[in-house]
Amino acid sequence: MKGSKHVRKLTALVLAFMIVLTGCAESGSGGGSGAGNLADKVENLPSGIAEKDPVKLMVVRKIGGDDHTAQFLAGAKQEGEALGFKVDTFSANGDSAKFHDAIAQAIDSDYDGFIISHGDDPASVQDVKKITDKGIPVVTFDSLPEIGDIAGVTQTSQDDEQLAKLALDKLVEEQGPEANIVYLWVDGFPPMVRRNAVYQETLKNNPGIKEVERFGVASDQTSLETQNAVSAILTKYPKGEIDAIFATWDAFAIGAARALEEAGRTEVKIYGIDVSNADLELIQKPDSPWVATAAVDPKTIGAINVRLLAKKIAGEETPATVNLEPVLIERSSLEGAAEAVNMVNLADIIPSWGTSTEFEEDWMKALKEASGK
Repeated sequence: MKGSKHVRKLTALVLAFMIVLTGCAESGSGGGSGAGNLADKVENLPSGIAEKDPVKLMVVRKIGGDDHTAQFLAGAKQEGEALGFKVDTFSANGDSAKFHDAIAQAIDSDYDGFIISHGDDPASVQDVKKITDKGIPVVTFDSLPEIGDIAGVTQTSQDDEQLAKLALDKLVEEQGPEANIVYLWVDGFPPMVRRNAVYQETLKNNPGIKEVERFGVASDQTSLETQNAVSAILTKYPKGEIDAIFATWDAFAIGAARALEEAGRTEVKIYGIDVSNADLELIQKPDSPWVATAAVDPKTIGAINVRLLAKKIAGEETPATVNLEPVLIERSSLEGAAEAVNMVNLADIIPSWGTSTEFEEDWMKALKEASGK
């Protein structure tokens, strides 16, 4: 009896998860008109694309609950649907079990290609191997380097070393080589490992800089937990004992900014990594402590991942690795704007922002024109 109850409970949980996954997939799928319906309108369309009706892509991301994730998924969805593809998305919000379960179910769901974001454990390597063993192409973002050992996989990432260098160089320039800083960082993620290497090099080159405290947790409540942690840190160090905070993720910077504002400690300046509309709103607040952030447009990242995957489905060559170049966004450069700066009009201040034709082939442009997007 107990055994049957256990089976029923387990079955119910599995079915519940499938319903959630299906709901997420449906909400992310959109109404792309299939590439197969457009093949007659597009000359020289690769056969790998033309034979699909439509091309179906699955985007699975481990981390979530932050605006960067939302922008990344939106960029992938928008680019795929502009090509006439069907794009489903799933964010596990940091839950490893949900992440791997989503991939396992999607493998048997007739997708033509996968984008795997933040596959950061050995099980992710096995997931990608199972996908490619079925002849389905894969592009990853910010995932374990070992996944690159699997034939045919393209790994994309922000240039994490440059992201960290831009932010830290600005911190040292403005706060001096003997600043007291709080370090917000979490281990276990490939991009964080790369950013930490630059941080350690910066400390080595500037022995007068003192790390007074550090904190970091990755969850769906990262900003709130960071806010609480920074608030506690501020009670330990009165004014004049902390000069700056280096935040290796914008979820950290958001929490830190809120803590500083609530404590009236905006003399402590934040130098961060990543950007979103929510971030830009915080940075532009009067007397905001967040003075600089290094970033790559997350929507562009999603779009480029889709283009690379489309090239794989088309049978075209793709590089093994792609590093996306960041820029430094400074609060001082936003202050003179005629209107509030967001992720769209940020391009008025940084001309290269939000625009990229990288890996966009002529047949992709023709597909977009034919689909009216």
